[in-house]
Amino acid sequence: MPYSLKGRNVLVTAGSRGLGALVCEKFAAEGANVLINYHSNAEAAQQLADKLEKEYSVKCHIAQADTLVAAENDQLVHTTVGKLGGLDIIIANAGWTRFTRPGDIYDMSHDEWNKCWAANVMSHLQLMQTAQPIMSKNPDGGVYIATSSIAGITTGGSSMAYSVTKAAGLHLMKHFAFTFGPEIRVNAVLPGLLLTEWGMKFGDNIIDALKERSTLRHETYLDDCADAYISLAKNTSATGQQLTVDAGLALGHLPSAKV
Repeated sequence: MPYSLKGRNVLVTAGSRGLGALVCEKFAAEGANVLINYHSNAEAAQQLADKLEKEYSVKCHIAQADTLVAAENDQLVHTTVGKLGGLDIIIANAGWTRFTRPGDIYDMSHDEWNKCWAANVMSHLQLMQTAQPIMSKNPDGGVYIATSSIAGITTGGSSMAYSVTKAAGLHLMKHFAFTFGPEIRVNAVLPGLLLTEWGMKFGDNIIDALKERSTLRHETYLDDCADAYISLAKNTSATGQQLTVDAGLALGHLPSAKV
């Protein structure tokens, strides 16, 4: 059956900038109310909220939370319900990594590995533990979409810890889908190279090499990636799935692969 996004209440973690901000706008354009979570930039979050309310006539609020902290994930869910009047959809977009030397298992400390685990795995568990009883009671259930990465299905990415924890997050997503269906649909979006403020930190040489390695010979376009969240939110036949939006980067084409 069709699942309209109009009037739905959506929580987007790490929603004030980059991909998260565009996802917020896509949902607002569909008529959904949005809670924009931010970590430190309240000004950017509030500017986005004001813009979305003005342009799309929806409710839009902001909430500060560090998704590395269990209690703050719990509170974020309750804040969303309090400010929007309910919770239908979670876009779990927050994550953490640090650029390290490829293949160097000593370049990231144990504390940093644990930080990756907290951000890329435990935050999903904590959000779902609080949100599941709420979303399961909705007449149309709920939707949980995680932002993963092709690093979770390859040995690439910004760090080994990021790749490993993104892979673990994908398996957790499958358990969520199996455990909480049919009430809650759970899926993940796996972007490739996104030229956001964070993605630009790869530097020109690596960015150019990744574009050349991609089957479509370009980066993952931000708008295309954001559209994937809308498609999955509406799709009532998809759960436990990994939607890769990467311009063919995970296929691993080399510059000489095509004649």
